[in-house]
Amino acid sequence: MDTSFIHGVVPPVITPVDAEERVEERGLRRVVEHVIAGGVHGILSLGSNGEFFGFDRAEQQRALAITLDQARGRVPVYFGIGAITTRECVAQVRIAEEEKAQAITMLPPMFLAPNENELFDHFRAVAEATDLPVLLYNNPGRVGHGLSARLVARLAGVPNIVGAKDTSGNMSLTADYIRLTRHAGFKVMAGKDTMILPSLVCGAVGCIASTANIVPRLVVEIYDKFCQGDLAGALEAQFKLTPLRNAFDLASFPVVTKDAANLIGLDVGAPILPNRGSPEPVLQQLRAILDELGVLKK
Repeated sequence: MDTSFIHGVVPPVITPVDAEERVEERGLRRVVEHVIAGGVHGILSLGSNGEFFGFDRAEQQRALAITLDQARGRVPVYFGIGAITTRECVAQVRIAEEEKAQAITMLPPMFLAPNENELFDHFRAVAEATDLPVLLYNNPGRVGHGLSARLVARLAGVPNIVGAKDTSGNMSLTADYIRLTRHAGFKVMAGKDTMILPSLVCGAVGCIASTANIVPRLVVEIYDKFCQGDLAGALEAQFKLTPLRNAFDLASFPVVTKDAANLIGLDVGAPILPNRGSPEPVLQQLRAILDELGVLKK
C-alpha cells in the first residue's frame, strides 16, 4: 500500500454552514483554497475542527465531495470518522470510498469506555472493511479515553492501519507510538499544534494542525525548516505559532478556530449549536494575536 503521501502539514479544515446548519459550499471552497495556497500537504475533511459531529451522513458526504472537487488532486484528502458504533463507522467508510478520498482518520468511540481488546476489534473490523489507508486518531481530551502505545503497536500489525495522529499532548506517549512502530512503516502525525517540532524530532512525519486553517504558511514553515535541517528556524516558527494555538482553548471547542477564520476574512460563519461564538474579551485577545502574526483583516 502506497502511504508516501502521508506527511507534512494537514489541516482539519473548518466546515462553514448556512443558517440551517447545512454545509455552505462557497465558504468551504474558500477555506480549501486558502490552505492549499498556504502550501499544505493534505486536507482532512470533517476532523474535530470540521465539526463532524454536527452533520448527518448525507451532509458529511456532501462536505467530502465539495472538498475533493475543490482540491482537484492538488493535495490528498483524508476523511474523518467519529462514530460510536462499529456499524456506523463502516457506513462512513463507504462514503470515503464512494467519493474517492485518499485515506481515513478514525477516532475511538466516544461516550463508551471500551477495553483494549474491544478497541482492537473495533478498529480492525473497520480497517478490514476497506482498502483505504487508516490513521488512528488519539484524542483522549475529547473522547474520554485514549489509545495506549501498546494498543497502537498491536493495531500497526493490521495491514491497512498505517499511522496515527496523537492529540494527547503527552510527548512521552507520542514518542512511544513512534518507538514501538518505527520498523513497521507506521506514520505518526502530531495532533497538538504546540508540539509539532518536538514530534518531528522524535520521528513524526508531520502534523494534523487546526492552526493551519488560519496560518498555513507558518505551520508549513515549521515542517519545511525542520526538513531542511534548520532547527533554530523551525523552533522560532513553533514559538511564533504557540500563542495562536493557546488561544483556541479560551472558548468552547472548536469555536475559536471559526472566530479566527472570520477575523482574517474567510467568512466561515457561526459554529454549530449549541456552541456559539467567543465572547468579546476572547475576540480581543484573538485580534491581538492575529495582528501580531500579520493576518488580521483590517
